[in-house]
Amino acid sequence: MKILCLSNGHGEDIIAVKILQQLQQLSSTVELEALPLVGEGYAYQKLNIPIISKVQQMPSGGFIYMDSRQLLRDVKGGLLKLTLNQYQGIRQWAKKVKQSRDRALILAVGDIVPLIFAWLSGLNYAFVGTAKSEYYLRTELEWLDQTSQFERLMGGVYLPWERWLMAQKRCLGVFPRDQLTTEVLQKYHIPAFNLGNPMMDGLENCFNNDNYLENNQELNFVLLPGSRMPEVYENWQLILTGIDHILRSFPNLKLNFYGAIAPSIPLEKLEELLIKKDWILDHSMPSDLGKKVRFFTQKNGNLFLVKNNYEYCLKQGNIAIAMAGTATEQFIGLGKPAISLMGKGPQFTPAFAEAQTRLLGKSVILLEKPAQIPEIINNLLTNFELQKQIQENGKKRMGEPGSAKKISNFLLQ
Repeated sequence: MKILCLSNGHGEDIIAVKILQQLQQLSSTVELEALPLVGEGYAYQKLNIPIISKVQQMPSGGFIYMDSRQLLRDVKGGLLKLTLNQYQGIRQWAKKVKQSRDRALILAVGDIVPLIFAWLSGLNYAFVGTAKSEYYLRTELEWLDQTSQFERLMGGVYLPWERWLMAQKRCLGVFPRDQLTTEVLQKYHIPAFNLGNPMMDGLENCFNNDNYLENNQELNFVLLPGSRMPEVYENWQLILTGIDHILRSFPNLKLNFYGAIAPSIPLEKLEELLIKKDWILDHSMPSDLGKKVRFFTQKNGNLFLVKNNYEYCLKQGNIAIAMAGTATEQFIGLGKPAISLMGKGPQFTPAFAEAQTRLLGKSVILLEKPAQIPEIINNLLTNFELQKQIQENGKKRMGEPGSAKKISNFLLQ
């Protein structure tokens, strides 16, 4: 069986690769190829999965939905020519497998863009919908107040033309990111299956059944400034301002801050900003963190800059101070709360942050100013009912680990 995987974004590539790895483990005969529609597909390259057509990093990094100016920059950067090349590559791949009479499938991961390409291929296809959830528009009981009349009229977060693509006979399976979205799609006779959310795969060891705020002597924060330059530096400055307020407000607590830094972000500028904020580099690194971590101290606080060990940070953190997309969602999925600050973008704009709070519900508290953070922490520490609701909400909205294996089994069958 031959599978061509289409995805459109760094996070989508990672989710796709989780499924492809499971396919490789479950079947020795499956032949995998890929086409990342945004970026250069490093996740596929790491797994040595062949890429069938030209790839190119666009100026926006894929965030054209946030800002129309980003789309204009991408068009100037060759987006239309790239899209045509990619379409031709998919058609050639489809033609080749039809001639060989091999069983073949297109796996689309992301949003409507790979879904359209999968439909245009003329082959059978399946869709992993990572970008949309009914939680953007409603709870299990009712529409959200922010949901417009137009959105209600459209009948759900997936628009009628997206549902049409999913309802075609050649679409063998749709895998939404949560149970609520699955139930809504099933009402439109779409073959939707709730097999979990691949974003939580690989985080099995990060779940902790104990109360995440039970230690009243020590508090651990995971810092998520995002993965895009130069935006990450502005986000980092906002987060550090928030930390200043935390240190002043909780002088009797031991405070640990774990900066989960994306592999692509150089640490030097982040360190400069820390030193400007009176953090002191300490060379006596705790042994369990390894040599690659940078360790800083100030007053009653310890701050760790951690690269390539994101899971460690997630597991340690009781609360996140977050200005990220996927990373924030994964933290919420562990049943823990995130405090979010409005940034300037291009990814983490006020509009993106507001949409994220709708997606993740009460697990994310969106603030306008870093000075508001201590009041929120106090509420989280003292409101035990809220703690319980956040734990249940996160797991419901993000699902359990193990989804990639379930989806892979479905595709092979």
